[in-house]
Amino acid sequence: MSPHLWWLFVVAVFLLSGTPGPNMLHILARSVALGVRRSLVAMLGTLVALVSVLAASAAGLSTLLMALPGAFDVLRLVGVAYLVYLGVKSWRGDAVPATADAAPVAAPTRRKLFVGGFMVCASNPKLLLFASAFLPQFVDAAEPAAPQFAILVATFAAIELFWLLVYAVCGKTLARHLGKPALRRAFNRLTGGIFVAFGALLLRLKPV
Repeated sequence: MSPHLWWLFVVAVFLLSGTPGPNMLHILARSVALGVRRSLVAMLGTLVALVSVLAASAAGLSTLLMALPGAFDVLRLVGVAYLVYLGVKSWRGDAVPATADAAPVAAPTRRKLFVGGFMVCASNPKLLLFASAFLPQFVDAAEPAAPQFAILVATFAAIELFWLLVYAVCGKTLARHLGKPALRRAFNRLTGGIFVAFGALLLRLKPV
């Protein structure tokens, strides 16, 4: 893989990853509710899912999955159901921000935070389509494929981590302006509605 080709990949992924989507919205919401430090666990889950899906795609698993009758539809419906679940959960979220003199509220465990981040990323079939159609375009057929895929996956993960941290910091900043219950409720309903909208768009997704 030439440096020029790698830089084209970096620019393309940087722009794509920075675009608001389920992963970024999930981390933003986690940061608003729990702070940046606890949202790091959700980020880890997202990155593990991302690397797993991209690696599986590089190994040919996504091509096999697309060839199985009904497999893509099952994955798509699971993704829709999970996004709608997140939307409803966010819509009904606590509108009262935590304060120093308030009774402590049981925060999600690290396991739940990790699984939540993992599921948001792994249940999105668009990632499979993206990996199977996009990554091979940056692989030089004249060179061994495995090392090139490893570089592409590692690059993708690093860029994704950068944007996840950006959204988490933005969430922390946003939380300072959501002290009033009415504003927090409006934020919860906005993020909930966006999650449901993502699910509706995913419902219309078809493999090409």
